[in-house]
Amino acid sequence: MIEALQFEFMRNALTAGLLAAIICGVIGTMIVVNRLVFLSGGVAHSAYGGIGLAFFLGWPYLLGATLFAFGSAMVMAAVSMRSKHRADTIIGVMWAVGMATGVLLLDMTPGYNVDLMSYLFGSILSVPTSDLIYMAVLGVALICFIGWYYNDLLIMSYDEEFAQVRGVRVKRLYFMLIGAVAVSIVIIVQVVGLILVIALLTIPPYIAERYTKSLFQMMVVSCVLGMLFIFGGLFGAYTYDLTSGAVIIFVAGLCFFLSMGFDKLMQMRERWLWLKAHEE
Repeated sequence: MIEALQFEFMRNALTAGLLAAIICGVIGTMIVVNRLVFLSGGVAHSAYGGIGLAFFLGWPYLLGATLFAFGSAMVMAAVSMRSKHRADTIIGVMWAVGMATGVLLLDMTPGYNVDLMSYLFGSILSVPTSDLIYMAVLGVALICFIGWYYNDLLIMSYDEEFAQVRGVRVKRLYFMLIGAVAVSIVIIVQVVGLILVIALLTIPPYIAERYTKSLFQMMVVSCVLGMLFIFGGLFGAYTYDLTSGAVIIFVAGLCFFLSMGFDKLMQMRERWLWLKAHEE
């Protein structure tokens, strides 16, 4: 793996992985604690329409995907705020229509054959330096947003009614959070693809939540786990010549089940010690 660093594409891949891990750790934590996994999945898949639109109009891929994902996210956020009992239906429809729109627009793009697999399952080994700059700028902006509104987001995440009593503008903050999620998804798409992006956003925070006692600790541990998963996945993909995005998620999923198994063993051990103490 060390000798591979002499290649620019591998250095770019590691840098993209580092940026994606930090973004996943911060934004993914907010997704998990606010129970936005399904909505985030809808945004991710509807963003495919933006990819198709970008190629059809000759725009940069990231511009089209960001605008489309952000617009879809605002619609989903509005629906979930006004009619929560129907939100899952609307999100599901936009999920499907966004994907279909993207495929149709790519089919109608004249003289251009797009590798659909690279967007569905990621292509971290082909991330150009220009996209790294875009990822870094947006990553810094997202982290600044979370840092500036950290206390308000903390209150809103765990007690929305108390947040309103404290004067937090919950509705505006919710829309801003969903917008941040949409932008984050577009950034991470190149690492693991649209199909697997939600796994990378949710698995590290879910594991971290079990072993941390504060939202900040959860973010930090999520970032570290994301780095381990991405770098481990890249190593496995490079060594065995496999699809990098799929290997990254496989590593994350394996660690997820191992953590669940470890927790179960600890519970069994505590129960056994409790029974033994009461028998004596």
